[in-house]
Amino acid sequence: MRICVFGAGAIGGNFAARLADSGNEVSVVARGAHLEAIRARGLTLIAGDRKIVAKVRASDNPAELGPQDAVISTLKATGLPALAEGVGPLLGPDTPVVFAQNGIPWWYGHGLDKSRPPAPDLSRLDPGGALARAVGLHRTLGGAITSPNHVVEPGVVVNEIPDRNQLWVGEIDDRPSPRVAALRAALEAAGIGSPDTTDIRYDIWHKLMANLTGSAVCLILGQPSLVQKTPLVNQLCRRAHAEALAVAAAHGVKLDDSPDVRYGPRRVYFNHRPSILQDYDLGRPMEIESIVRAPVAFARSAGVDVPTLSAIEALTVALAAAKGLYNL
Repeated sequence: MRICVFGAGAIGGNFAARLADSGNEVSVVARGAHLEAIRARGLTLIAGDRKIVAKVRASDNPAELGPQDAVISTLKATGLPALAEGVGPLLGPDTPVVFAQNGIPWWYGHGLDKSRPPAPDLSRLDPGGALARAVGLHRTLGGAITSPNHVVEPGVVVNEIPDRNQLWVGEIDDRPSPRVAALRAALEAAGIGSPDTTDIRYDIWHKLMANLTGSAVCLILGQPSLVQKTPLVNQLCRRAHAEALAVAAAHGVKLDDSPDVRYGPRRVYFNHRPSILQDYDLGRPMEIESIVRAPVAFARSAGVDVPTLSAIEALTVALAAAKGLYNL
């Protein structure tokens, strides 16, 4: 397949290298020193004892890459305006675009099963409808990622847990489709797990649990994920998790999950700085809207009381806004 990974940073670089190594014609949209390094030396992925040096086409101008069979956006929610501006040349009439991001996605309220309550106002996730116009709902696929990575130097990505790489992909109305099947097959062949799903919103909420109830707490405390193991913080994360499960259930998504599983004694706590904390440390725009504020908006629209999540919202917004990394 001709696949463009739009935003080939840590996660995108991992996926692009694996897809290229398995025989796909891969291009990446990147920028700055990372882009120059990829052009000069290829895209390097280090995953445990394995090292891949992938030759991929790389540009900061999508018009140089041409139409694709599929586009996988691994941009954070804060970077999606760049995709809206530049994605056009990558799109053929039927090119699907996978939005693999953290938090509630901009398209969530579209294709929603009528048995579920309507979503709250999510217009801040797609200001002015730019993404809907540029991509089109008919091309839009949902995605959810589990894959911890970081860029150690320009052009070099380390996959921190080599056996933990998954990308769930689904139509936004959850119908089965040949294009989703083809993408899953390509991902699986590249060593990226892509489990079958009949409810992409379930997978999005399931991933959101970690970001909303764990990563956001790490941000507030300025500590890596090991802090979630300490008794008082663990209790806080458990309360947040119970509230988040209730919010999801009120919107028709009943997760097979519990605080005892998510934050129980059998969980392995990695010494990992979540991406939302990395963004804060590095002064990058933060995914406060999609990870924290949108889920709380779901709670309010369903009339679910979420005192712990509301406190997390207030503190994360205050931290990010004070540093100029989130606009109220």
